Order: sequence, then C-alpha cells, then structure tokens
Amino acid sequence: MAVRKVRVPRSVEMVEILGHYDRKARLIRKKFNVEITLIDDEIWIRGKDEKMVSAASDVFKELIESTRDGHLISWDEFQYIVDKYSEKGEKPKLLEYERSSVLGMRVRPKTEGQKIYMDAIKKNDIVFAIGPAGTGKTYLAVAMALDYLRSGKVQRIILTRPAVEAGEKLGFLPGDLMEKVDPYLRPLYDSIMDMIPPDRFYSYREKGVIEIAPLAYMRGRTLNNSFIILDEAQNTTYHQMKMFLTRLGFNSKVVITGDITQLDIEREKSGLIECQKILKGIEGIEFVYLGEEDVVRNPLVKKIIKAYEEYEKSGEMEK
Repeated sequence: MAVRKVRVPRSVEMVEILGHYDRKARLIRKKFNVEITLIDDEIWIRGKDEKMVSAASDVFKELIESTRDGHLISWDEFQYIVDKYSEKGEKPKLLEYERSSVLGMRVRPKTEGQKIYMDAIKKNDIVFAIGPAGTGKTYLAVAMALDYLRSGKVQRIILTRPAVEAGEKLGFLPGDLMEKVDPYLRPLYDSIMDMIPPDRFYSYREKGVIEIAPLAYMRGRTLNNSFIILDEAQNTTYHQMKMFLTRLGFNSKVVITGDITQLDIEREKSGLIECQKILKGIEGIEFVYLGEEDVVRNPLVKKIIKAYEEYEKSGEMEK
C-alpha cells in the first residue's frame, strides 16, 4: 500500500483544497482510486498504485500552490487539472509552466499549447494563433497586451476585428460608428474588463491608450510602440490581411487569432488560410495551432468541438 502525505499551510483554507462538502476530494478518490484522510493539517493519500497515489498527491499540491498564490481554482479548472494527471498517472507538463504568468498570478497558461502560444508572443513580432473556440486565443493575447502596457514595453493597445456581418449595411444601422460596430467588438471588451476595473478601461479608452476599432479603420496607418490584436481573422479577405500586416511599425507586436472552422466568408477568400502558405518560414513570424486539448471552457465545449469534427469528417454534412 503506497502512502503520501500533503501538508496544508495555515494560510490556505482547507475547504478550497477539499471542496465544499469534500466535493474535490470525492472526485480525486474516484479518478485515482485512492483513499483520502484528513489528519490535523495533513492530507493522507493511500492506494495500491504508486503512480496514482503520487499523481493524486500532486493534484493537492497544485491546488495548495495556486490557492496560496491568490488564484482560486474554479470547478472547471479543477476538473481539467485532475484529468491531466489521471490520464497519464504521473506529473503532467502543466506544473512545469503553470508558474509563468501575466498580470501577477491572475492569468496563466493552463495547457501546453497555451504555454507555447505565450512563449511565441514573447519571441516574435507577429504571431498567428489558430484554433477552436475556448482555447484562450483572444483572452491570453489581451492578457499579454495588458502586461506589456503595464511594464512599459508598449505605449498603447489596439484591438480590431472585421465586422463581416455588417458589411455594406453599417450606414443603415442606428447610432454613431461605435454604436454600429459595438456588437462585433463586444468580445474584446469582455476580455479586457475581466482583467482590469471598468473605470480604468474607460479611462484608457478616453486617453487613446486602448483603441478598439473595426479592421477597415486600420488602413493607411503605421502602428508604432503598440500591441495590436486582430481577432476573428478567419473572416478577413486576402487583401484585408495584407493591409493589416503591413501596418506594423517599430517596437510593435501583432497577434492574429482565428478559427478556420468558423468562417463567415467563402473559404477560398479567407486571408487567414492564405497567409499560412505565404508567410510560412519567415523569421519573426510564428504560427501556433491550438486544438481541443487546449480548450479550457466548460468541459462540454471540448465534446462539442470533437462531435462537430467527427461529423464534418464523415461527409454527412455534404449530403
């Protein structure tokens, strides 16, 4: 019988580690086939499989470390960590890079793919992040942008995306320009205000430190000392992508995100698809591909993505 002990520091609430009504402990028992006993400030893990006992112990250590750092792990995050350990029965790569962070300890990569993505942003002037919904493409890019702004590496953040659905009909929509395009830019607002207080965001907007605008308003500009994010890039045309990429000025960083499985324009016209062939191999430009294993939303999202992929591969959609 293998036994491991994990001590919980006094600064960490036991309920955050074991869960309300021991909910987290019950899932760990089930996933790793171990016995869990609390003795004073120690969690005792017992089981027949040494690897599973060790993995369960590392899950508790991960929970303690994150909680002590001020990051309260949600149930979905907890399930993700447990799945990562239980699939391999050993310490996953997650722990090797979980301590890397932006904005203090609030935003961190949660998968190997996300870590590769964040490292690519640090090393390159232009990064393309291509992957399905829920892989953190936009969220992590915004977090990196805010961190670069805070540290003085850039002077402003520019967020843009194509307002494809509006097209030529923008002029017929009620309100001024921002009211017309606001629905298409709302996901970018949400990402930012999840990381900084709303009053600071609006102050940055008024001062031009953060600019959110439709892609069409990038034409003719040279963007220096900026962190620029193009979201929903799968809906850009060949000419729009070329126009956007040539806006890059000095001391700037560009991140382009998109999901080529969710096109609102004809596939052969997508600038994101074309640029993968055109820009491949150019130094300073990197393409990062995220997959269903990088989805960190509700676990159902991963299942939905997989179901759609299987359906599309089956050819049933074309019948």
